[in-house]
Amino acid sequence: MAKFENMPQAIKPTHIQGISLESIAEKYGTPLYVYDGEKITNQVHAIQKAFQGVPLKIKYATKALSNISILKLIKNAGAGVDAVSLEEVRLGLMAGFQPSEIMYTPSGVGFDEIQEAVDLGVMINLDSLPLMRKFGEVYGNKVGACIRINPHIMAGGNIKISVGHKASKFGISIEQLPEILEIVKEKNLRILGLHVHTGSDILDAEIFLRGANVLFETAFKFPDLEFIDCGGGFKVAYKEGDPRTDIQEVGEKVSKAFQQFCEKYGKQLELWLEPGKFLVSESGYLLVKTNVVKKTPTITFAGVDSGLNHLLRPMLYDAYHDVYNLSNPDGNTHTYNIVGYICETDTIASDRELSEVREGDILVIKNAGAYGFSMASNYNSRLRPAEVLVWEGKPHLIRTRETIEDLTRNQVVIDI
Repeated sequence: MAKFENMPQAIKPTHIQGISLESIAEKYGTPLYVYDGEKITNQVHAIQKAFQGVPLKIKYATKALSNISILKLIKNAGAGVDAVSLEEVRLGLMAGFQPSEIMYTPSGVGFDEIQEAVDLGVMINLDSLPLMRKFGEVYGNKVGACIRINPHIMAGGNIKISVGHKASKFGISIEQLPEILEIVKEKNLRILGLHVHTGSDILDAEIFLRGANVLFETAFKFPDLEFIDCGGGFKVAYKEGDPRTDIQEVGEKVSKAFQQFCEKYGKQLELWLEPGKFLVSESGYLLVKTNVVKKTPTITFAGVDSGLNHLLRPMLYDAYHDVYNLSNPDGNTHTYNIVGYICETDTIASDRELSEVREGDILVIKNAGAYGFSMASNYNSRLRPAEVLVWEGKPHLIRTRETIEDLTRNQVVIDI
């Protein structure tokens, strides 16, 4: 079994690249997403180093964080794009990626989206038998494509982020391989790649190898392959003592197995990976201001100027985010429930030991780089925050805070 690194998460940064988080909050206001660009590029380079023995292409899972400036940063670090919507494809193109650097993996979209993506020149990942048939009827072997295989592997820290099991909507069941091959032959499809993605927050690094082995065994049925795509799902640490994927060991094991496969296949293929959270999660901090400290007979609530509209993960699948008090780091500790201002049960963190929280204190929510802004909404007609990227020792505003005009821009008010 591959090892995991136990990374201490008790670190409570007050600065990023020498820039005070408090000064950033003062300048841009709260709530505010702040990203450490150096951390993002270091994560890209860590994967590149771990898999340096094979022809590797990293396809960043854009759904994690799709700000164009972040995409440009990742492009400059040497990665490509994994897009799950036509809009993400277009954002990738706007960030400067070439169509050949973009993998498009939709789920259940209309065929008009597929056609538009083909016209844009990106790689299409086919994830259903009906889509394979339609694609073959329209394009035959004129447009190469990839096939997403469901390997029937249960993986991921939560059932909602496990996508490779037998009951998942994603991919084509490995048990349907005969039907896949029949369609490929009948429609004269040109299959250039095979893809698998088992889930996120995978606790057992061997899962990556199991998924890869499914593709290795399947690949011999497809003579024209150019790449094998093993997806993503590398685990990051959320709290002190939390395990994270030892990317170096995973890289060595998967690379060795991949090279052995290529020797048997008789051709050197490319290995593609699709990390998302791994690249951006730990780079991100959500800065919030304490509006009220509310004591009850049993609980002390710290109510902040943010909520599930800016960080949905805790309410969506009980995700853990470390929180600390930036304004009063040396105060006596007390137990708090950190709650948002949304009119729902809106708990960001429960039973947390924080240095004394006072009205006006800035709290920092860690691991907000992935699925923070990208899942943000205007629920309760609240506005979405600004985003700041710290790069080369300077804070850069990469998205302005929304205004009421943004909220109403597309509304059509009629006379009633």
